[in-house]
Amino acid sequence: MKMKEEISIEEFDGKKFKIRFVEEEDNRKAVLTHYLHNYHNGVKKHFEKEATEYLNQIVEYKNEVENLNIVSDLALQQLLFEVENVPFPTPKNYNFKFIDLFAGIGGFRLAMQNVGGKCVFTSEWDENAKKTYRANYGETPFGDITKDITKNYIPENFDVLCAGFPCQAFSIAGYRKGFHDTRGTLFFDLEKIIETHRPKVVFLENVKNLVSHDKGNTFKIILEILEDKLGYKAYTKVLNSATHANIPQNRERIFIVAFDEKQVNNHSEFKFPEPIPLTKTIHDILEKGKQNENLYYKKDHQYYPELKKTMISKDTVYQWRRVYVRENKSNLCPTLTANMGAGGHNVPLILDDYGIRKLTPKECFAFQGYPVDEYILPNIANSRLYMQAGNSVTTPLIERISKEILKVL
Repeated sequence: MKMKEEISIEEFDGKKFKIRFVEEEDNRKAVLTHYLHNYHNGVKKHFEKEATEYLNQIVEYKNEVENLNIVSDLALQQLLFEVENVPFPTPKNYNFKFIDLFAGIGGFRLAMQNVGGKCVFTSEWDENAKKTYRANYGETPFGDITKDITKNYIPENFDVLCAGFPCQAFSIAGYRKGFHDTRGTLFFDLEKIIETHRPKVVFLENVKNLVSHDKGNTFKIILEILEDKLGYKAYTKVLNSATHANIPQNRERIFIVAFDEKQVNNHSEFKFPEPIPLTKTIHDILEKGKQNENLYYKKDHQYYPELKKTMISKDTVYQWRRVYVRENKSNLCPTLTANMGAGGHNVPLILDDYGIRKLTPKECFAFQGYPVDEYILPNIANSRLYMQAGNSVTTPLIERISKEILKVL
């Protein structure tokens, strides 16, 4: 039996193994893959003790239960190959280090790696998103970043903190040392990490409505915490994927780029990228030919009469809005959302030569700028893939902003 058939990182998912080595918070795969990804640089020391312990556990288990004779050195080489033989491996030559929080499927990571960044820590709680992340980057994200056990795995030194964090309301009933209280929100966890590690740059993305949420109070509190409490200078702007990334999706997002004023003296030189011409159309993204039958609306579907009456153009993406169809008159894809796979609100639809259908998951990833010919979509439910695409960032836009950050650094 060949070595590659004898041991794999997936061994940590084995039922018998998990029963034998049960832990309150199972971070084995995350620790081991982070260790392997950093095996050729100094960051590996941060994960080494625990990763070596886990590697020895799995070798011991395989040798005892399956009567094999695997040695740790050979197992290590095999696992190194496993994490490096992926579509988007960690770059060997890099100019800066970053961490990827609320990582989703790695939109920030893809962009930052493309401009010379090295990811030294990643966190994501959704198990299906972790599968997509691991398939493409060879690394399993750590879990819930609100837990101290997860925060403690973050290496000491890195340059950029990236986060497309979920928006939650802040309590404005009480104050903490003169600042609004963010406890109970996910931004509080970002605040603690920034305060502890002091990265040179904090790079955040969120929905456009964050700016007006709670009459502007939520956004105001975020900026107060970053600037007045933590000592960063924040630059903010709402950008659209269609106008700033050459991606035919109408997607407006608020971006916050905050520099530590003590570490980055020339932060005032930072500028968000300028608009660029939109040269791509939806036809550069839509797949040719007939797609899977389950994507097409049948004539006996309750909504079919309304769909057929309204959907007459093959040059735009329509949207089902619970009880009616909305045409996107700009010939763009409407904003992809996390709930579009649930069969309800905001489902993007097109008319092709074979009927009326939903977008494929691959098309949704392409509308977020992912290189879909190389990017792996794992074998999970379409509804999960739709959610992952809707929750993601538009990677070419993140890359353009990242280049502007690097000009300052």
